[in-house]
Amino acid sequence: MPIVQFAPFSSLIQPSFWHELTNLKIDVLRLSDEALPISGSYSTGKSVKDRETGQEIALGCNLSIGSESFDKGFKPSQGSIAVLGTLKNYNTIDEFKAADKTVLFNREAERIWEHTLKTRDTSLLTQFLLITFADLKKYKYYYWFAFPAFVSKPAWEIAEDGWKDASSEFSSDALISIHSHLRAHPAPLPFFLVRSDATGTTISPVEAYSTFFETTPSSSQTIAFVDPSANPANPGWPLRNLLAYLRVLYPNSTSSVRVLCWRDTDIQTTWKSRFGVVEISAAASETSSRPAAVGWEKNPQGKLGPRVADLAPMMDPERLANQAVDLNLKLMRWRILPSLDLEKISTTKCLLLGAGTLGCYVARTLMGWGVRTITFIDSSRVSFSNPVRQPLFEFEDCLNGGKPKAECAAARLKKIYPGINSSGHMLSIPMPGHPIPPASVEQTKADVQKLEALIADHDAVFLLMDSRESRWLPTVIGAAKGKIVINAALGFDTFLVMRHGTRATSTPPNGKANPRLGCYYCNDIVAPSDSLTDRTLDQMCTVTRPGLAPVAASTAVELLASLLQHPDGVHAAAPPPLQNADRGGQQGDNENEGVLGMVPHQLRGFLAQFRNMHIVGAAYDRCTGCSETVLKSYENDGFEMMLKAFNDQEFLPALTGLDKLYDEGEAALESVDWDEEDEADDF
Repeated sequence: MPIVQFAPFSSLIQPSFWHELTNLKIDVLRLSDEALPISGSYSTGKSVKDRETGQEIALGCNLSIGSESFDKGFKPSQGSIAVLGTLKNYNTIDEFKAADKTVLFNREAERIWEHTLKTRDTSLLTQFLLITFADLKKYKYYYWFAFPAFVSKPAWEIAEDGWKDASSEFSSDALISIHSHLRAHPAPLPFFLVRSDATGTTISPVEAYSTFFETTPSSSQTIAFVDPSANPANPGWPLRNLLAYLRVLYPNSTSSVRVLCWRDTDIQTTWKSRFGVVEISAAASETSSRPAAVGWEKNPQGKLGPRVADLAPMMDPERLANQAVDLNLKLMRWRILPSLDLEKISTTKCLLLGAGTLGCYVARTLMGWGVRTITFIDSSRVSFSNPVRQPLFEFEDCLNGGKPKAECAAARLKKIYPGINSSGHMLSIPMPGHPIPPASVEQTKADVQKLEALIADHDAVFLLMDSRESRWLPTVIGAAKGKIVINAALGFDTFLVMRHGTRATSTPPNGKANPRLGCYYCNDIVAPSDSLTDRTLDQMCTVTRPGLAPVAASTAVELLASLLQHPDGVHAAAPPPLQNADRGGQQGDNENEGVLGMVPHQLRGFLAQFRNMHIVGAAYDRCTGCSETVLKSYENDGFEMMLKAFNDQEFLPALTGLDKLYDEGEAALESVDWDEEDEADDF
């Protein structure tokens, strides 16, 4: 008699499975290569009709997995059979290639066999193994499936009449009854028993073999399984282990087995299911030792070897970018900083006041940290001197008078990464000491309102302008609204990067009162005034060493990242200056540190000596930028208060009491009795 030929499983992997594996690898598994449980499913065999010949063509005997395969409560679609599996993902292609496939395969086969003997449960008879390597930079996935199936010796043979239509053995009523019982069963049955007697046709799980057939003659006993094969001559792969199960547990009654290959999902006039009688020599060895197993899937070339899924060509480039841009950050969290909260950084909305050299470099570094909302404010246009120093502009942006810097920079960020939420606003920021003509008051008021709205809508504000007085208005608004304010300023070979302290009335979440840190104006007792009129060319341009701006910009962004990762956030205390001097770059020895290390107040960089100096500046109660006097005046009088500051250089000193300090200083100098004759004699 012919030997039974089984149709092997073919893997069918949905692209969503690879996307889910990517997320799992990056966010959960990281460097772990521990085996994971997954699930798959298969259904009855499918076939299609050839339009030219009219013949039925059997499709593959497919086992499918998708993104839902990782769910613990996996539920297959209606009519499908759930299959348990094991996933082992390797960290490198070399580890994947060098893995001992024989050991892995035999481990799974042994698990199936032991489970069968101990529990008589059939849930693991179609257990599968999947080994993978995910190349997350190129979106290539190397994988190899194994469907362990036990080898019968001698082999099973099919009776002389071979496989035939189930309708030749079962009446239509019997097949309808089987279909109804399967539908009514609480859980899909991959393997089941069929019994026909005077009362009709009934089914039961295979686990009930010893009792279900007690009073049924062998001619009415049928073993059935949901067959994923549509080949009329070859039953599907699950039958191999089902027969092995029957032989090892019931050797005395299973040398000849009536098999129903169930292939019908609906009641129909022409039934697709197949029936046959398979036999094995009664003298076959009756032993409980595990037989050999086979089941590694062949590749498309018909050879035993892994397959490759290349998703890059079929993926939306923007989606590829979305998954790839943060890869460096997530790898950083894998190996170095498991506690790094990337979401806190990515959701921080950043407002950049100034789209020049500092603004361009700050924006690029923010993108590198995963920030997804970046807004520019600038009042100027791109000039021919800009593109070589400001990396978000090109030569074409300078033509025809130049594009607005803020809008151009925002558009360029979207070209770099389409997933960024960037926008630009051409806006002139009013400044103290720069009087507002009566005809421009309404426009200035509108500009101030727009600036207030933008600062309110963002979490962090970067002051990157090229004058001292242009930083005053956003300093006041940022302090009043409790925003993170990061200041950066350039000299020829020096820079200042600092974070503004919190408002005096602000309370830290932990209730711990730290010394209040100053703002940009706390270090100076001179109120901001006009420094822009009558400037020479070298004063109008920021004359600085070319490498200084990227250093300062990166430092400003890293300061923000450190602040966001600190448990106290914007209220984080600054480390004492002397303690910073001899740290040697070590982290973790300062109670004020966060995940990324220290969070200094001010950093003054000196490129000539290639060194940074940490400075802590206390808040000043007469500060023209962040003192409670100024903030309450702004909150009470709004634009009217600002207009006085713009038009009258004496307003802010009078409001904060600096004018009295000036008077006291003058009085102290006048009270000194200078001996002019003695000074002359000294020379």
